[in-house]
Amino acid sequence: MTSPSLAISARNLTLTLGSNAAPVRILRGIDLDIPHGQTVALLGPSGSGKSSLMAVLSGLERASGGRLTVAGADFSALDEDGLAAARRGRIGIVLQAFHLLPTMTAAENVATPMELAGIDEAAQRALAELEAVGLGHRAGHYPTQLSGGEQQRVAIARAIAPRPELIFADEPTGNLDAATGEEIINLLFARRAETGATLLIITHDAALAARCERVLTMADGQIVSDTAARAA
Repeated sequence: MTSPSLAISARNLTLTLGSNAAPVRILRGIDLDIPHGQTVALLGPSGSGKSSLMAVLSGLERASGGRLTVAGADFSALDEDGLAAARRGRIGIVLQAFHLLPTMTAAENVATPMELAGIDEAAQRALAELEAVGLGHRAGHYPTQLSGGEQQRVAIARAIAPRPELIFADEPTGNLDAATGEEIINLLFARRAETGATLLIITHDAALAARCERVLTMADGQIVSDTAARAA
């Protein structure tokens, strides 16, 4: 039985893609427990399985085998529709590409996922979260009217506004210059600390990884190192 103190619990988690005749093993038996509120960096070379693991843990991809419990939901028992429903309100995701809807304003981009999740006062909460990330004055602007850093701030607001238990971030500064990237990371950690969410972040930046409480390193679809980066 999964401990209620765990945000994520995975046992022998596998992901195999391709055909039966030519299977490609992406994840090879992942065992992982992440307590609620922990900050975790996920490192590893390209092709090691980092993004695939995050996709499975966040419910964007269904595991091929093993057991997975995320925020109290048994992800291993859910189909794709069930995973989509389970993500709503539980999980926030920030990606390297901002993935804002171009026909919606910043406020609408933040509010729409909350509306789909049935969260009350979504429009008001969206405006409050945009204020929290320093973009209250840009709420009515469309993505094309925003800089890259501003778009990523909107993406952070969208991820955090529903107050999810977990936040996943995949190279969130990859499309930003160094100075803007540092501002975004400071903002992401600050908003996470204020909400108490669990954070799992994929990065190639050792300095960023050192800001997390724990560092996982992957190679060839497995976790090969699990260390404390700093005192919790």
